[in-house]
Amino acid sequence: MPDSSAPGQKRPHVVVVGGGFGGIAAVRKLKRADVDVTLIDRHTYNTFQPLLYQVATASLNPGDITWFLRAIRSKQSNVRFLKGLVESMDHDNKTLQLDGGLEVKYDYLVIAVGVTANFFGIPGAAELAMPLYRRSQALAVRDKMFAALEDAAVNGQDRDLRIIVVGGGATGVETAGAFAELRNNDMPVTYPELDRKRVHITLIEMLPHVLGPFHPKLRDYARKSLEKRDVDLRLETAVKEVREDGVLVEHNGEQEFLPAGIVVWASGITAHPTVQDWAVPQGRGGRIETDEHLRVKGMKDVFAIGDVSISPDEPLPQLAQPAIQGGKHAAKFIKAELAGKTIKPFKYKDKGTMATIGRSSAVAEIKFLPRLKGFPAWVIWVGLHVATLLGNRNRFATMINLTAKYLVWGSHNAIVGETPPVVALKPVTVEAREPRKAVSRAAARKATAAKRP
Repeated sequence: MPDSSAPGQKRPHVVVVGGGFGGIAAVRKLKRADVDVTLIDRHTYNTFQPLLYQVATASLNPGDITWFLRAIRSKQSNVRFLKGLVESMDHDNKTLQLDGGLEVKYDYLVIAVGVTANFFGIPGAAELAMPLYRRSQALAVRDKMFAALEDAAVNGQDRDLRIIVVGGGATGVETAGAFAELRNNDMPVTYPELDRKRVHITLIEMLPHVLGPFHPKLRDYARKSLEKRDVDLRLETAVKEVREDGVLVEHNGEQEFLPAGIVVWASGITAHPTVQDWAVPQGRGGRIETDEHLRVKGMKDVFAIGDVSISPDEPLPQLAQPAIQGGKHAAKFIKAELAGKTIKPFKYKDKGTMATIGRSSAVAEIKFLPRLKGFPAWVIWVGLHVATLLGNRNRFATMINLTAKYLVWGSHNAIVGETPPVVALKPVTVEAREPRKAVSRAAARKATAAKRP
């Protein structure tokens, strides 16, 4: 690499594609390096994906979990942001072709684009199921849910309403639990026209348990916690087809059709299709194969980190920490090479994992701590997720909204968006109700509790 201190010599150009956990970590680690950094992303914002389901279930604003990527310059002058979608890569000439006719040259390249939903070729899944990888997808789920509820409030529940969540991993469990709490705690107040017993939350998982990576005792706790919230658990059940009005499933060789208005897809990941045009070696799930330093196999100056990368020797979990640690390692490797030094191969330090089911209910496996469940795990989950958000404004807003949801049950102030006009299917007349006797709050709570199954 040329000496950037020589007269007229340009500094090395490090290009980072993807503004997620790994990409941001790599950029920040290069803050004091004698390089120019260009961060490329198709969006102008970073999305905190672990909390997307909170947007989908009307607990957080989308702005609470998104962060303006150009704001990274406020504390780092050697970085610039470029909005664009990488269409192809020419590694011989070290150039990237972006949509809109843009060309970017690099000396070092860090690929950190993340992944997308894997529909496993199941008929109808890609077209009709709703994944939770982008802000727009979370908003689409939220608005479709409220559109269905508003329609049922006017036209009556001539049929049951069902939301199906496919996948029993952390995202699926958290999403199903949040939908169930919205139905159980908010709907009796905000939608008195509807019978909550006819609103179903169904979680489908092929394995005999949820939260596969966790200890069996924590899996069992999560299952019981979901059942306590009246989530319809369908374990050892495979999705055979997704249709406009529901899902065809198979359990023990028998098929059943589950009518549903919304199907949330939280099962499996794969690389974005455009990676096929990037001239990089791909392994399982289309993910980019890397060596012990997270360099793309056969390429000296190209790295792949986070979910989009895979090491055949030691596959890493699809979590935030592997991406963050990978981004830091790639940046450290670049700085060391520019200084004529070497560093040890990348070694992932497992800090643990966690998942929440709902208020005061979570599971956590954290290094140097005993296995946790219930309220202690939930407190850690809330604190860690708020602390990990980018930007103090995001942390403050998220803390306020989660406090309103989990600690102030009486607010019932869901965060809603636009829904289409409701058209009455038959003549409807809204009249004043008959006078009712005064009832104390305690008696009202007892009456509501007695109605629950």
